[in-house]
Amino acid sequence: MSIDPKTLLTELIGAALKSVAPAHADSPIVLERPRQAGHGDFATNIAMQLARTLKRNPRDLANLLRTELPPSKWVEKAEVAGAGFINFTFAPALKTAVVREAIVQGKDWGRGTSSGVKVQVEFVSANPTGPLHVGHGRGAAYGASLADVLAFAGFDVSREYYVNDAGRQMDILALSTWLRYLALFGIEAGLPPNAYQGEYVVDMARELRNAHGDRFAHVTAADVLEGVPALPPAERSDDKDAKAQREQHLDALIGNARRLLGEDYLWVFGFALNEQLGDVREDLQEFGVRFDKWFSERSLFDTGLVERAVSQLERAGHIYVQNGAKWFRSSAFGDEKDRVVQRDNGIYTYFASDIAYHLNKYERGFDRMIDIWGADHHGYAPRVRGAVEALGLNPAKLDVALVQFAVLYRDGQKTSMSTRAGEFVTLRELRGEVGKDACRFFYVLRKSDQHLDFDLDLARSQSNENPVYYVQYAHARACSALRKWGGGSAELMESDTAALGSERELGLCARLSVFPEVVQTAASDYAPHQVAFYLRELAADFHSWYNAERMLVDEETVKLARLALAGAVRQTLANGLALLGVSAPESM
Repeated sequence: MSIDPKTLLTELIGAALKSVAPAHADSPIVLERPRQAGHGDFATNIAMQLARTLKRNPRDLANLLRTELPPSKWVEKAEVAGAGFINFTFAPALKTAVVREAIVQGKDWGRGTSSGVKVQVEFVSANPTGPLHVGHGRGAAYGASLADVLAFAGFDVSREYYVNDAGRQMDILALSTWLRYLALFGIEAGLPPNAYQGEYVVDMARELRNAHGDRFAHVTAADVLEGVPALPPAERSDDKDAKAQREQHLDALIGNARRLLGEDYLWVFGFALNEQLGDVREDLQEFGVRFDKWFSERSLFDTGLVERAVSQLERAGHIYVQNGAKWFRSSAFGDEKDRVVQRDNGIYTYFASDIAYHLNKYERGFDRMIDIWGADHHGYAPRVRGAVEALGLNPAKLDVALVQFAVLYRDGQKTSMSTRAGEFVTLRELRGEVGKDACRFFYVLRKSDQHLDFDLDLARSQSNENPVYYVQYAHARACSALRKWGGGSAELMESDTAALGSERELGLCARLSVFPEVVQTAASDYAPHQVAFYLRELAADFHSWYNAERMLVDEETVKLARLALAGAVRQTLANGLALLGVSAPESM
C-alpha cells in the first residue's frame, strides 16, 4: 500500500468543495502539519480562504465542508478548529504504512522524482594560496550538503570549484615561495609582512629546491631588491598610507621576480599553484566533499571570454572610460558605485573575470546557479547580478547564498585565522581533533548566514548533548536490535504494522512520514540545516520509544512490527546522515 496523504486529502476536500461551492472546486488547497500533535496530522484553511468570496462565516463554511467530505477508511476524524481550520487525523493504518514504505525504498526513501532542472552549485572556491582553514570548512560542508540535498530532491546538480589561478594572490604566493627558496641558499632578501608567512610556504620552498636544485637561485639579494621602495616603519602598521606602501613594495618585488626569472617565473608560479591546489583537492576529498568540475580562471583569459564579456557590456552602453580605465555602470543596477573592469594599464580586474565566469555559466545552460560565498562578500552580489542583467541575461536564475565564518573555540579561547600571517587552524587539524563526522554535522547545525561557534569540547564528547553522537547512536541502537533478532528485510516488509498502536509508536511513524517533505523544503530553502534538525528530532523520538518499549517480545506480530519500525528509523537516519556527509555507524 502506497498512499500519499496530501493527495488523499486534496481529493477529499476537492469533492467537498464541488458539493458546497461548485464554482470554486478548483481552488488551490493548502495543507499544513499542525504544530501541536493533538491538532491532528494535517490542517487546511480553505474555508477561511473562501469565506469572504462566498460571504459565509468561515467556521460555518468549515463545518459544511466537513459534513460533505466523502468517507474514507484512511481518515479517522475531521474537526473544525479555531477561526475555521479543518484538522484531519489519519487512521493508524495510514500512519504506520510509512514503515513498510521506508524499508521497501531503502536508500531511495525520501528521494524526490527527477525534475530535469539543471542546477549548478559553486562553492569553496578559496584562493589556492594555502591550506583550507576552519572558515573554509563551513562553506565546504554547507555547499556539499546543499548539493546532495538538491540532487536527492530531484534536481540535476553540478558541483563546481572556481580556481582563482590568474590573480595577484597567486603572484604573492609564487613570490613568497621564491623568497623562502632563495633563503635556503643564503640569499636573504627578506619576506614582506604582507606576503604569505606560513610554514607551508617554507615546505614548498624545500620541495622546490629538492626538485630543481639551484635553478632559480642565480641572483643576489641586491638584484631582488633593486628599485623596490622601502617598507614603512612597523609602528605605522595601521596607517592607510603605510598599507599602500607595503602593497607597492610587494608589487615591486613581484615585478623583479618576473624580470629576474624570465620564463622560469611560470615554473615557480605553476609549482606553487599545483602544490596548493593539490593539497586543497586532497583535503576536500578527505572531508567527503567532491566536485564535478574545477574551473580555471585563467581559461577565461585564454579563450578570450573576459575580453568578449567586457566588449558586450561596452556595446550595450554599460561601460565608460575615465582616467584611462574602463568602468562598468554598476550603480545603475543597484550597486553603491560604479566598478573598474579594466585598469588604465590594460589589465582586467578580478570583477571582469567574474563577469566572464558568470557569462560562461549561463552559456552552459544551467536553469539555476547558486553561488556560495563568505558573508564578507555580501556587497559583491549586487554588482554581479547587475552585470548579469546588463549582459541581457536573466538575473532570477542566479542565487547567492552567504556563509558566515565559523568561530572555533579551544579551551574557551577564540582562535584567530589569517592565511597571510600563517596563524590559522587548518581544516585538517580540526578533523584530526574532532573527526570528519562531527565537523560535517556541526557546520550545518545552523542556517548558513548565522554565526556559528564551534564547540570543540562538545564535538569530542560522547554524550546525548553532542548532536552527531546522539543521532549516530540512535542508528547504532536500531542496528543492534535488528542484529540481535537476526532476521532479514523481507520479513520486516511482510510485518503487520497495525500492531503499532502506542502513542510513541504512532508519533514515531508521523515523524518518519515527514522525511520526504523535509528533503524538499531543505532543497527549496537552500537549508540543509533543516535535515540536521529533523534527524535530531527523529533520534529523540526513537530513543524515547526504545527506552520505553521492548522490541524482542514473545508475541511474534508485535515483535516484527516493532523491529520493522526500528528498521524504518535506521533507514531514515542513514539516508539523512548521508545527505550531510556523515557516516551511519552500526555499532558504537
